[in-house]
Amino acid sequence: MTTGAGGRRRLAVLGSPIAHSRSPQLHTAAYRVLGLDWEYERIEVREGGLADLIGGLGPQWRGLSLTMPLKREALRVADAVDARAAELAQANTLVLSDAGVRAFSTDVDGVLGALASLGVGPVRSATVLGGGATAESAVAARRTLGAEGTVGVRTPARAARLGASARVLPLAEAPMDAAVVVSTVPAGAELPVRVPDRPGVLLDVVYDPWPTPLATAWRARGGRVANGLEMLLHQALGQVRAFVGGDPGIPLPDEDAVLRAMRDAAGWGAVEGS
Repeated sequence: MTTGAGGRRRLAVLGSPIAHSRSPQLHTAAYRVLGLDWEYERIEVREGGLADLIGGLGPQWRGLSLTMPLKREALRVADAVDARAAELAQANTLVLSDAGVRAFSTDVDGVLGALASLGVGPVRSATVLGGGATAESAVAARRTLGAEGTVGVRTPARAARLGASARVLPLAEAPMDAAVVVSTVPAGAELPVRVPDRPGVLLDVVYDPWPTPLATAWRARGGRVANGLEMLLHQALGQVRAFVGGDPGIPLPDEDAVLRAMRDAAGWGAVEGS
C-alpha cells in the first residue's frame, strides 16, 4: 500500500456502532491547528470486515482509528505491531504508509492522560471495574503508575488476561477506597458497588449519557472525577501523533495548542477535569 506524495490525506474511525463517535471533531480540530487539510470521517465496519475495507483503500489514506469490535482484529491485518499493542493483544490505531500497515495502541495513554488531568501521578492502589478490552488498558496504565491493583468483574473466571497482573474479584467485592478507581462498565449497566466516605479519584470511561450515577455519587462525597471524553482526548492525541509523525510517542509541533483545540472541540462542559 502506498499513500502517494500529493492529494488530500484521508483518515477515519471505524467500528460498530460508530455514529456516536466524537473522534472526527477531535481530529479535525487538531489538523486545523497543524495546518493540514486532512479529511477525517466515521465508517461503520462490523467484526470481520476490517481486512476487506483496508484492501479497498486508495493511496490517499493515511490512517484509521479503531473502536470495538475491531481492536483485536487489527493485529491480524497489520504488517508491524508496536510493543504496547502486542502486550495488550489489541490496537486502536493503524498507520498506512509505503512500508505497509503498522498497528499501535494509544488507549493506555488515554487512561494516563485523563488521570494526569486530575493531578494523578504514581499511586499505591488502584481498582479497575470491568473485564473488557478497555479494562485491559486500564490495568496496563495502573502498572505504569506503580499501583497495586484489583479488578472487579461480573464473572471472575472469564478474566484470565487480567489476573496475570492484578487480583480479580467479583464487582461487589472490589475495593472502592483505592487512590484511583477506573470504571470501564458500559453506560446503563448495574454497578453493585458502594462509594466510600472519602473517595479518591474516579475515571469513568462513559461520556454519554453523563454524568453516570457512579460519577454523581462520587462527586457528592467530595471525590474528583474525569469522564470518558478526557480519556478519548488523550487517546486521540496519541493517534494524531502517529498519523502525522508515524509514532504516538513523538510530540507534535505546538502540542499545547493542539490539545486546547481538541478539548474545545469536545465541548468544555462535557469534559470533566475536576
